[in-house]
Amino acid sequence: MLAVAACAPASRPSTGTPSPAEATYPPEGRFVEVGGHRVHYVEKGSGPALVLIHGASGNLRDWTFDAVDRLSGRYRVIAFDRPGLGFTPRIDNDGASIREQAALLSAAALRLGAERPVVLGHSYGGAVALAWAVDHPERVSALVLVSAASQRWDGGLPFFYRLTSGPLGAVANPAISALAGEDRVQQAIAGVFAPQPVPPGYAEHIGADLALRPESLRENALQRAGLKAEIAAIVPRYPQLDLPVELLRGDADTTVGLQIHSVPTSRQIPGARLTVLPGIGHAAQHAAAPQMDAAIDRAAARAGLR
Repeated sequence: MLAVAACAPASRPSTGTPSPAEATYPPEGRFVEVGGHRVHYVEKGSGPALVLIHGASGNLRDWTFDAVDRLSGRYRVIAFDRPGLGFTPRIDNDGASIREQAALLSAAALRLGAERPVVLGHSYGGAVALAWAVDHPERVSALVLVSAASQRWDGGLPFFYRLTSGPLGAVANPAISALAGEDRVQQAIAGVFAPQPVPPGYAEHIGADLALRPESLRENALQRAGLKAEIAAIVPRYPQLDLPVELLRGDADTTVGLQIHSVPTSRQIPGARLTVLPGIGHAAQHAAAPQMDAAIDRAAARAGLR
C-alpha cells in the first residue's frame, strides 16, 4: 500500500535530460508526491472535485484538449497521468496493475484535498476507476465510466503488445519509437475516433510522441497484458458497489464493445445507469462531450454534490 508523503508540488520533473518528445510536449501541470512516487496532474476550477483518468497509450493531454477548461466552470477538475505514461513515472518494472494505479491516484487525490471526488475513467482508465471504487470506496462519491473496459473478453493479447512487453522489447521498442512516422500516428489516432473525425488540433495537442518513448511503449504493453485477469478479479465485487454509477458508451465502439462490457456491467452494479450513444465510437469523451458532461452532472447530483 502506498502511503501519502508530504511534498509540495513541483513545476516539472527533476530527473535526467528531457527526450525530444518531452521537450516538445513538456508537463502541463504540477507534481504531487505519494509515498515517494511523483504524480503529474493538472488542476483547474472550483466546486465538487472531479478526477479524470485517461486511457491506454495516452496521457492527461487527452483531457486538457478541451474537457478540463469546459468542466472547470462548475467542478474542481483534476486530471492525472497514469503511471508510466505522460510524466508520472512507472511504479515498478512489471507494469502497474489497475489496483496499484487506483491506490496511487486515489492517494494523490487525497493528498490534494479531494477526499471523495467523482471519478471518471475512459477506456482502460475506466478499469482503474472501477478498481478505485472497489478497493477504496471511502475515497469516491460517484463513478462515470466512458467507453470503459470492465469485463473479460475473448481472444489473446495482440502481437504488438506481446512484442513490446516481452524480452524482445528491449530491441523492438527503441526501433518502433525511432521509425514510427507521422502517417502511422495519424492513422492510429483516427482509428480511436472512428467513425467520427479527429477534432481539429487534437493530434497536435495530444503529444502522441510521449506514448512512443521506449519506456512508455513497454509500460503500456505490460498494463494491457495484465488487464483481462485484473478485471476478472474485481468483477465479482461489482454487486457490492454502493455509489452512483453512470456508464456512457457508443454503439459504434469497436475497441471496447458495448455488449461485452457496458451492458453486463450496468446489470451487475446496483443502480447503475447506462446511456447508449447511437453511431458514436470509442472516443465518446470528445465525440459526445455534451452527453459526457450531462452524465457527470447526473452522477454528482445523485451523490448529493450538486
